[in-house]
Amino acid sequence: MPDVLADYFAALERLRNGRPTKVPLGTRITNDAVAIEAGRGRGSIKRSRVIFFDLIRAIERAGEDQSRASDDGKKSLEKAKAQVKSYRKLYEDALSRELSLVHEIRQLKKRLNAKK
Repeated sequence: MPDVLADYFAALERLRNGRPTKVPLGTRITNDAVAIEAGRGRGSIKRSRVIFFDLIRAIERAGEDQSRASDDGKKSLEKAKAQVKSYRKLYEDALSRELSLVHEIRQLKKRLNAKK
């Protein structure tokens, strides 16, 4: 493997692991992102060059894995939001019961004081 490809594959691995050095953390894994991370120019990875075929396939797979992981994150977020909503409802119901009981106790105390 030529040194150029080694640089690209090392850059791809850094992006996969979430430890980029030249692009912002969380950047989508694309040909351009890998090129920039490898210290090359945007568009330097060309489909027309045979030398890049394996690299492009690896980038596409990594991009798919990354998007799948973000979909899982979205599902987890939605699940957490649903739990928050459920717990908020339980909390508000409990407060309502407590206020109702406090009101009832007050009424009973008034009746008791009125009889004395």
